[in-house]
Amino acid sequence: MTEKIDQAEKTLPDVEFDEFPIPSYETWKEEATALLKGASFEKKLLTKTYEGITLEPLYTRQMAPSPEELSQLPGAENYMRGTHEGGYMTKPWKISQQCEVCEPEQLNKLLLHEIKKGSTELNISLDRLTKEGKGPQQLTAEDITAGGASIATLADMHTILQGIALEKHSLYMESGAAAGAIVSLVAASLRADGQNPAVVQGVIGADPLGVLAMNGSVPALLPKLYDEMAATSCWCENHMPKLRNILVSGQPYSDGGASAVQELGYMLATAIVYLREMQERGLSIEQAAGRMQFSFSLGANFFMEIAKLRAARLLWSQIVESFGGSKEARKMAIHARTAAFNKTKYDPYVNMLRTTTEAFSAVIGGIDSLQVSPFDECLQIPDEFSRRIARNTQIILQSECNLCQPVDPAGGSWYIETLTQQVAEKSWQIMQEVEKKGGMTAALAAGTVQSEVKDVLLQRFKKLASRADRAVGVNMYANMLEQPLEIRPMNAAGIKKSRLLAIEDFKADIDEHERAKKLTELHSWQGSCDSERIAAMMAAFTAGGDIGEITEIFYAEGAQYIAECVVEKHRFTEQFEGLRNKMQAYEKKHGEKLKIFLCNMGPIPQHKPRADFSTGFLEVGGFEVLKNDGFSLPQEAADAAVESKALAAVICSTDATYPELVPDIARQIKAKNPAMLVMLAGAPAPECEASYREAVVAEFVHVRANCLQILTWLQTQGGIE
Repeated sequence: MTEKIDQAEKTLPDVEFDEFPIPSYETWKEEATALLKGASFEKKLLTKTYEGITLEPLYTRQMAPSPEELSQLPGAENYMRGTHEGGYMTKPWKISQQCEVCEPEQLNKLLLHEIKKGSTELNISLDRLTKEGKGPQQLTAEDITAGGASIATLADMHTILQGIALEKHSLYMESGAAAGAIVSLVAASLRADGQNPAVVQGVIGADPLGVLAMNGSVPALLPKLYDEMAATSCWCENHMPKLRNILVSGQPYSDGGASAVQELGYMLATAIVYLREMQERGLSIEQAAGRMQFSFSLGANFFMEIAKLRAARLLWSQIVESFGGSKEARKMAIHARTAAFNKTKYDPYVNMLRTTTEAFSAVIGGIDSLQVSPFDECLQIPDEFSRRIARNTQIILQSECNLCQPVDPAGGSWYIETLTQQVAEKSWQIMQEVEKKGGMTAALAAGTVQSEVKDVLLQRFKKLASRADRAVGVNMYANMLEQPLEIRPMNAAGIKKSRLLAIEDFKADIDEHERAKKLTELHSWQGSCDSERIAAMMAAFTAGGDIGEITEIFYAEGAQYIAECVVEKHRFTEQFEGLRNKMQAYEKKHGEKLKIFLCNMGPIPQHKPRADFSTGFLEVGGFEVLKNDGFSLPQEAADAAVESKALAAVICSTDATYPELVPDIARQIKAKNPAMLVMLAGAPAPECEASYREAVVAEFVHVRANCLQILTWLQTQGGIE
């Protein structure tokens, strides 16, 4: 049998395609335009993005950059295609799942569990006070429920790292505006255990301008923070050479609704500030760039996010080269996390799908480590189930989907190569505009960055309000039978008490004289960028000092308020979720939801399309929609609407029947119940709108309507403020 098949294959003629001419883009466009039957090609087939880029429906070789403009091989030239020749085949990305447990003992258990279940990087989230260099004495219930590790003493760090082989697992810790204290604690803890700090790899990163963008202030004068950054960099180079201590995070801008090119442009502008500040303090470009890590947030636009990561490596290589950096220094170290901005509190399981596509784009784009956020992250501190789903998303991509090969699978795609170039050009323009304004610090102080991010945020809200953008389960396809996730209670008071007792127990066994001596010695390092400053901090921690006492010495002059406004943190769907929240509160108070009656006219095929659309439209606001199989006469529909005691009635039928039906039904409803609102399903014909309005039709429900505005108005009419 096999021989017959082989023989048949040998006799098959070669297929020639020469008889089929290769059409040009212009020819294809002419055919596509003809099929649109008069509709605008530009409006129907071109897509404008928040980045100011217009996406074509078809990409050709002629549109893509020339081969000379591209990086020819992964791990070579401008690193657009990756910083490693073998890609993930020789160095798989690190699975970096965030751990945000407050108490050190519990955090240690969680870290060990993560390692056992597949994480390859220890991602420790610090709480607000630890990032600000303050002790747990000021912990609030809000701090505890927000999540994050509370770390104050050598004992805390020792507990957290107990039993963890740091030579095998890298660290990822965002330390706020400064990294010196956390780096000192890690190094002191290891030395106390007889280990060499040189084994530590990963990042414990400071991002003072990122903190400034989020909070409007930093815990010390910026020059002092840069002094500490330089001191930490020099110390790490000699004692923790595999650890990066400068972080450039895009999350403050992503959380504010920024576009992909804004996030990248502002990150590059921030990195330039750090390079210059480090050079002013005596570090070479090799030292400064080698200590830097970038952290991106990845949103829903799959191909845009791939292009953003590829463009980031390209632009960073150019920047470091302009500073005189070597080829090794031009390599960008990239951590990525799935964005928080587009995650929803309603129908939260859909977040699993969102994070999967975002993780996929991260992998295709070529990251070094990845954090997939659990689906309930915006509701509470994740539990084992949601962490497991998030972690396994990466493990499946790596082990089952075989995404460790090939290297740079996006390379050569005319679409992605073109988009990468466009993203690079737009991001470079934004970075240059920031430079013209005096750099990132000046731009934040002037509020320029905040204003530009807010402009894009408002564009996003506007398109979501009209449902030009869709959030499944929130502004489209709301699940009225949804049972909210049960929020696990937290004993915030008990956790704070536990933390304070731990501090007391630790200090009960220390030599107060030695502690006071080491703290006093720290004063001589104020304003210094010498690496021995870190050694002095280690000695103070070893002698029993806590993070609040030590950082207070360096930050004695208090916070420097530079930015009058912040990049406000938002979520894409928060306005629609507010509608649902209000309706839930109304239902709890009155025992029922506000009701909307559908005046379905004619047989089911006549009214069903608009009845279904109206139902989905109204349920987004949490309204209970009263349905029926249709009415034959206007009087029947009007009587049923009034008897329903609903807030409003929506007339559903066809455009052809509306001129006769709508005025009659609307007037009958208003005559019997003047308080009832009358609405119409569908956009009114221009010649009919005046008569409908005259018949007291208050609103029109259709695909171009502002859904948020109409539902807000309806709730207000129903007594919901």
